[in-house]
Amino acid sequence: MVLNETYTLSNGVHVPKLGLGTWFIDDDKAARAVTDAVAIGYRNIDTAQAYGNERGVGEGIRTADIARDDLFVSTKLAAEIKDHDEAVAAIDASLATMGLDHIDLMLIHSPQPWDDFRGGDYAEGNRQAWRALEEAYQAGKLRSIGVSNFEQHDLDNTLATCTVAPHVNQILAHVANTPEELISYCQGKDILVQAYSPIAHGQILEHPHVRAMADRYAVTVPQLSIRYALQLGTVPLPKTANPDHMRTNAQVDFQISEADMDVLRNMERLRDYGEHSAFPVFSGK
Repeated sequence: MVLNETYTLSNGVHVPKLGLGTWFIDDDKAARAVTDAVAIGYRNIDTAQAYGNERGVGEGIRTADIARDDLFVSTKLAAEIKDHDEAVAAIDASLATMGLDHIDLMLIHSPQPWDDFRGGDYAEGNRQAWRALEEAYQAGKLRSIGVSNFEQHDLDNTLATCTVAPHVNQILAHVANTPEELISYCQGKDILVQAYSPIAHGQILEHPHVRAMADRYAVTVPQLSIRYALQLGTVPLPKTANPDHMRTNAQVDFQISEADMDVLRNMERLRDYGEHSAFPVFSGK
């Protein structure tokens, strides 16, 4: 079962292959979502400072009926923080807010602040934030460190001066939006790719060709989408607070043929994310 399977990061840390995303889960509902997910078998929980639910996620982790060391918990440094001292303070703030003595993975949420996404040059600011993550990693506060929404040139900037290479790059990747070159580049550098919004924030659900293929495999569109992300060698992070969806999202013990993987890889890019298109990660700006 996929919930029992892991990838191994370049530093030897094991990461469960399927995670629970918590974007858009309110802080007062996050603890219940986490405890439900853990009861179902999830061991990989993802949040961020920007989600506003670190407190609830931390409560769920602390009260879950499982040892802390059996869980893999990720959060993200706010995209606006491009200063070493601010990053140091923010890392400690996440630990305090979550009530945890360590975090398993912490990422720089974006190479640019959200109000200038894919805009100006923040190379030096990212190096400063990365240094703070490296220090927290060396101090044992973080078991692994990485980035999110980084393109190749952003990764090259980090790799040029780092003492610890990024262990993870978390990016938007799903059927009808597969950044193959970036995924291949990361894999070539031993950087594990995590795929957020693997169901395209719900927008792939009504895609006629994807629905037809899911029907052929006798699975749901979310299951097909999650299986696709797994076969790309990425960690899908579907977001849900619904325990029934958590269960079905993990029922992906089937194989997509290589021919069908090619069809899904080469599908015309999804450009309309509906009401969510206002978010920079979907609009690209």
